[in-house]
Parts: sequence; C-alpha cells; structure tokens
Amino acid sequence: MNAHSLLQHTFLRLPDGAAQDLSQYADKVVLVVNTASYCGLTPQYAGLQKLYSEHKDRGFVVLGFPSNEFGAQEPGSEQQIAEFCSSFYHVDFPMFGKTTVTEGQANPFHKMLGEATGDWPKWNFHKYLINRSGNEVVSFSSMVAPDDPALLAAIDRMLG
Repeated sequence: MNAHSLLQHTFLRLPDGAAQDLSQYADKVVLVVNTASYCGLTPQYAGLQKLYSEHKDRGFVVLGFPSNEFGAQEPGSEQQIAEFCSSFYHVDFPMFGKTTVTEGQANPFHKMLGEATGDWPKWNFHKYLINRSGNEVVSFSSMVAPDDPALLAAIDRMLG
C-alpha cells in the first residue's frame, strides 16, 4: 500500500461542503482522527490543534472525521460541528463531514486503514498515523492523547 492509493478518496470538507481529494496530502505525514463534539475525550481537539500548528511546516497534517457511531456523541449537523470546533478549540486543520469508521460499516478510507493495521476504532478519537509514502500506518487507541510520548515519537520519526 502506498500513500497515493491509500489517500485516493474524496470527502466533503467542513464547513463549506466542498469536495476535498485526500490525495493532496500524499507527501505529508497524516494523522487521521475520528472525532466527536460531546465526548469525554473531546478536549483532545486542543492537543490535535497544537500538534498541527507545531508540525504543519514540516509536512504534517491532522485530518478530522466526525463520527456519531460511539454513544451518539456527534449528533449535530456539519455546520454545528464546524462551529463547535472553531469556537471552542480554534481548529484550523482539515475537518470533513460526518462518516462511519467502525469495522463492517467504515467508509472506504477507514476500511483501508483498519485493514492495514488490523485495528479499528472502538471509540471517538482513535488515531491512524500514515507516513509520507503510505507504506506504514500505525494505529493509536482513543486513550492515547495527542501529547503522548509514543505518538509524538512516531510523528517525529516519520517527519524525519
């Protein structure tokens, strides 16, 4: 698997609903996160934004994918999600429309990520880290915070 095949998916971007081709991120280290606005882990948005701000100039991007699959903790519309992320966490990394990420129901992109790692989201804020070439995908559970040393070390290693 490589980044060019792994990232050949299009999603609707928040807040404007425009189609966004993920292949534009093929040369970056990509952190894919399924998010929710009303979860005990929602404060991870702040750490994700910090990661993005600190590393984006080195070729790093966070991609947020809201999902309502876990405890119905993302009930809002795309506009409500975008406003929440912007107002409360000043998120400026790419966010996309609500989608499904769990095994058996996952959108094609998350299906590829789950199959590549053998690990599927079991709750909100599960993370997949993809290296620049797309031949390495590492999965991190929801309980791994954005400032976790293991995640930071993996990002730093992939950024080179």
